[in-house]
Amino acid sequence: MEEARRVLARLERIDALQREHALPAELLAEVRALLHEAEAWARAEPDVPEKALQSVALGCEMLGIPSRTLLA
Repeated sequence: MEEARRVLARLERIDALQREHALPAELLAEVRALLHEAEAWARAEPDVPEKALQSVALGCEMLGIPSRTLLA
């Protein structure tokens, strides 16, 4: 449950940064952190939808972030 809270809090920070017209580098750092937190959430939850796992894995791949394999 804590992992889910972290993801939601990160999404709120990203929204706030977008409203404030933050620099792209700031937003990218938050998105990278979001992907790490989403990955942790996906590993902690027993019934994560396949689409969610694919989205996290694709996001990590697109940003060149090493990630554990979420798709079994």
